[in-house]
Amino acid sequence: PTAPPAPGPTAPPAFASLFPPGLHAIYGECRRLYPDQPNPLQVTAIVKYWLGGPDPLDYVSMYRNMGSPSANIPEHWHYISFGLSDLYGDNRVHEFTGTDGPSGFGFELTFRLKRETGESAPPTWPAELMQGLARYVFQSENTFCSGDHVSWHSPLDNSESRIQHMLLTEDPQMQPVQTPFGVVTFLQIVGVCTEELHSAQQWNGQGILELLRTVPVAGGPWLITDMRRGETIFEIDPHLQQERVDKGIETDGSNLSGVSAKCAWDDLSRPPEDDEDSRSICIGTQPRRLSGKDTEQIRETLRRGLEINSKPVLPPINPQINPQRPNGLTHDRTPSRKDSLESDSSTTIIPHELIRTRQLESVHLKFNQESGALIPLCLRGRLLHGRHFTYKSITGDMAITFVSTGVEGAFATEEHPYAAHGPWLQILLTEEFVEKMLEDLEDLTSPEEFKLPKEYSWPEKKLKVSILPDVVFDSPLH
Repeated sequence: PTAPPAPGPTAPPAFASLFPPGLHAIYGECRRLYPDQPNPLQVTAIVKYWLGGPDPLDYVSMYRNMGSPSANIPEHWHYISFGLSDLYGDNRVHEFTGTDGPSGFGFELTFRLKRETGESAPPTWPAELMQGLARYVFQSENTFCSGDHVSWHSPLDNSESRIQHMLLTEDPQMQPVQTPFGVVTFLQIVGVCTEELHSAQQWNGQGILELLRTVPVAGGPWLITDMRRGETIFEIDPHLQQERVDKGIETDGSNLSGVSAKCAWDDLSRPPEDDEDSRSICIGTQPRRLSGKDTEQIRETLRRGLEINSKPVLPPINPQINPQRPNGLTHDRTPSRKDSLESDSSTTIIPHELIRTRQLESVHLKFNQESGALIPLCLRGRLLHGRHFTYKSITGDMAITFVSTGVEGAFATEEHPYAAHGPWLQILLTEEFVEKMLEDLEDLTSPEEFKLPKEYSWPEKKLKVSILPDVVFDSPLH
């Protein structure tokens, strides 16, 4: 049977009442934008997430947008998600916290895909892409913001395309919606090439998005993704790299304050046989968990950044999806937000020494190749500009934060540069030591030229860094 039209602002009250209020509010914004498409094609989760299904998004609606040829905006398909925000208001998926704050995670995803000649129906692969991102958000609780990037390491449509990663920005047409359960904004996925992703990491996502807007074939004003695009913006206009990106990096540094990554750390100042004070964050198959207070403190630090003298609040961390799982973080059933970081295991009795801050004499940092390649960015783009950078483990409840001497609110100090609060390690590096590390780590910028494992050591600072294969972090010992 034909589905009834989506309820818009003009829907009869009795008809609108059949739809969940949060869903109805978002439909209203869709109807404002597409009044001639009241019944768009939808991809629907067969078994809803709140009934145990694997897909957090209840629906993805797909609209045909005619664009504006005079403004270099081509015809395209417009995808809109339903489920990252609170659609129901009865705590079946999201905790209801009131009408003034964000609804659920506070946003829905959108995506604009250039329509191919002769294409009469929208491809459905973007819906699965959006489900993959939604699974990541529900699993990690890392919400997205405009300017964030996602390392995907695979063509978004599983073709041979160079479009293999994503940036996020405000949707150019969808306006924020006030629902009965809070505010919903709309973040648009923008497909980018590897070189464009790296520039966003080294500089900032907003800067690269602005460059993409100026190149019609690379996105244009509405940042429409063309999976057939075969050239980066730097190949299309070589002056962009030197005149805009390189100057921006030198002047601004990087605004990337952290990543979710494969990483771990050991306290080398503790004897390995001391079971009461394990050198490793995760030992055996029972990783130590952060207390509820520690978890919230790390989460808030990663979300807002440490307080920096007179600098503005930093953006949240930018997720890096597991490159071995190009469709996102795959689980038999993705935990709900309550399950992921606020499970009973994280609020059990924690040894006192894990709650207080410990000063460490010697530490060993471990990263996979992708995470290690970001260390020069961390040092040059962040610490030399008086900022901080955090690696948050995607395989365990731990984090490593590098801080410079200009960062306030850190528990690592110049006197005690290595400090841990449970499984959260902070490392304070002086400008002189950062310069030394950059010299020694120069080959990390060309990771294809060295074999794993790779080790770097600074005995006088009692610091060791290892770059290890992914398989090490996939084992239960990490």
